[in-house]
Amino acid sequence: MGQIIAMATDILDARPEDVYTTIADYHEGHPSILPPKNLYDLQVEQGGQGAGTIIRFKARILGVEQSFHQRVSEPEPGRVLVEQDIDTDQKVTTTFIVTSLEEGKKSRVEIRMAMNASPGLKGLVERLVIPIANPPIYRKELKLLEAVAQQRANKL
Repeated sequence: MGQIIAMATDILDARPEDVYTTIADYHEGHPSILPPKNLYDLQVEQGGQGAGTIIRFKARILGVEQSFHQRVSEPEPGRVLVEQDIDTDQKVTTTFIVTSLEEGKKSRVEIRMAMNASPGLKGLVERLVIPIANPPIYRKELKLLEAVAQQRANKL
């Protein structure tokens, strides 16, 4: 099988608390940072704020649509949030890591996806395609995150 990893990192001109709050808010914040051509139809089944939230969403990557059912945890509340598959063998896990920079004026944010490759030819294709196809989507998500976190700060 083997594990596949795809990631993107950027420095955002937004305070870490605004960034993290946006990521952890699955009712308004998180849906607004998803690039709509690739990540969409986010539905909250339980909770909606950080740990304990259960979500469903769809992803379209290279024309292939896939549905996800995930549970949210916060191994380090305010800094690390994890979305993990509930019921698949691929165990897709997306981790958001927010690090404070410049005395809390900026944030370094990493989006990191890890998953178990499928068996056979499908797994080979996944290992070749996902590390190339996913990072541009995450970079779009990071740009949206920066804009939404800045708007959140301006509302305060």
